[in-house]
Amino acid sequence: MKLFYSPASPFARKVHVTLLELGRQDVELALTPVLPGKPIEDYVKSQNPLGKIPALQIDTGETLYDSTIICEYLDSLDGSATLLPANGVERFTTLTRQALAHGICESVVAIRYETFLRPEERQWDVWIDDQRNKVERALNWFETHQDQWQGDIDLAQITLGCALGYLDFRAPDLDWRSKHPVLAHWFSTFEQRPSMQTTVPHA
Repeated sequence: MKLFYSPASPFARKVHVTLLELGRQDVELALTPVLPGKPIEDYVKSQNPLGKIPALQIDTGETLYDSTIICEYLDSLDGSATLLPANGVERFTTLTRQALAHGICESVVAIRYETFLRPEERQWDVWIDDQRNKVERALNWFETHQDQWQGDIDLAQITLGCALGYLDFRAPDLDWRSKHPVLAHWFSTFEQRPSMQTTVPHA
């Protein structure tokens, strides 16, 4: 298998952490720098028509994309799901918590694109504030519902850890720790996991 990824992407990091937590040593890492407006033609044609990362080329030659789908696939291999409940309500509540953390990543990426790539005079402040409010509401949910997501590591926690790490990386001005002590305490331990230390984002 081959994982197309970038070390700066929280979505690629989510998959990379999942690989490490599952102990999979059979996946080649292929650095794939994806930039808005500059698609890599070979990658778009052969791997993901959307031009997004991550993407996972599996042993059949097919390619899976969307970080959550890739993580679900990896967790299903060998018939021993460890990061997602196999079925029932617990599976879908875990996926929902994962989706909330994933949404934090999406909003921070959107802020990054708007503030870093768009000229200042063309930036839409109302839209930026809306993304920040989404991040804040999601963080507040995790802060006030710790009994619903803390426990054994799962895909929701991995995604949340990657989201908080991405906030540190791309949006330190949001100062999320000062308003979310429960999350800050949890992350201070979670980020010490070898899988997180190995995948710290960098440009």
